[in-house]
Amino acid sequence: MSGLPMASNLYFDNHFKKQGVKLLPNEFYMTSEDMVLVTVLGSCVAACINDRTAGIGGMNHFMLPDDGSDASHASSDSMRYGAYAMEVLINELIKRGGRRERFEAKVFGGGAVLAGMTTINIGDRNSEFVRRYLALEKIRIVAEDLQGAHPRKVAFMPRSGQVMVKKLKTQHDPVVVEREQALVQRTPEERAERLAKARARVELFQSNAAGAKPRVELFTTNTPAASVKRPRVELFTSRPKTVEEA
Repeated sequence: MSGLPMASNLYFDNHFKKQGVKLLPNEFYMTSEDMVLVTVLGSCVAACINDRTAGIGGMNHFMLPDDGSDASHASSDSMRYGAYAMEVLINELIKRGGRRERFEAKVFGGGAVLAGMTTINIGDRNSEFVRRYLALEKIRIVAEDLQGAHPRKVAFMPRSGQVMVKKLKTQHDPVVVEREQALVQRTPEERAERLAKARARVELFQSNAAGAKPRVELFTTNTPAASVKRPRVELFTSRPKTVEEA
């Protein structure tokens, strides 16, 4: 199993009436069971990928581990970390019978939920990264709900690919606020330490993949944003609904 932790917070979801898993930052989960994978996102991004034919899917929850302030090498290192999180999910799906050409992705998060986040622009960078990564991997994004000013609660049904999204009011979700404030307040030394740990994970992961050609070198700060307009997630507006369906 990869070094990226598989989420272990299992519970019974009363809303969806099925077993669920709650993902924390820097975790992933994949399954062929009829379950719901749930996470809450601020500036982080979650990629939900499934293969309907194989009846398998998974979700990750990650954030590029720096704010881009170190122009010497932070950007390439942070993108290696993001690529690592994506590769772990994709490779685990393939091991369980998924086929890359059948994968469909839905991506969420990247919100600027605090005033300080607009300054260091982490949500935008996370959003641009996941779009570029999936485009270069030729995995189709069939729906997205990225950026904006709100945190989100995302519920993903991996077998069918159905996703439900609920926009949250920041002041009503102190956990998201605390996470984002901790990110803003992180010192350059703390960011450097996190980057060093990210590099070590990526190097270990790549060395274990026999013959694997690293894809992360394709991502640079000069890479233009994808010109294709991505499909937006359609949101239900009727008052009885508590979630929106993608």
